[in-house]
Amino acid sequence: MPISVGDTLPDATLVQMGADGPEQVQLSDKVKGRKVVIFAVPGAFTPTCHSAHVPSFVRTKGDFDAKGVDEIICISVNDPFVMGAWGEATGATAAGITMLGDAESAFTTAIGMDFTAPPAGLIARSGRYAMYVEDGVVKVLHAEENPGVCETSGGEALLSAI
Repeated sequence: MPISVGDTLPDATLVQMGADGPEQVQLSDKVKGRKVVIFAVPGAFTPTCHSAHVPSFVRTKGDFDAKGVDEIICISVNDPFVMGAWGEATGATAAGITMLGDAESAFTTAIGMDFTAPPAGLIARSGRYAMYVEDGVVKVLHAEENPGVCETSGGEALLSAI
């Protein structure tokens, strides 16, 4: 069953690129006592993710900061090398957005947001969503019905809901 408003996020070990290579990140450390936006995409460098979803959060980063959001995190079922390169290519890293890989799809599966689309080569990927989390509890959740569109899960839509 997919995660919903009012649920507490499960802890997960995600990965990011650090100065010396891949680093493990505990999601619980990122959300405890903080206001965090988490958005997820089906895949780095895929068309809608690259041209619409990430740019929407790059555009709205300052507005989220003004609302007291401590961090914006992008999660994708990709390895940290891809997430690092994608963060650089999109300007997300320069904007201060944290790019985390859920390489085994463990977090994505735990919150019930996984899907598989073999014809597109997407296996055990994340559906497209955005959520606002306070101290680990989901306060706002915008999940797309179709992973190929970015409407309710975009930065502007989430910003207007918090």
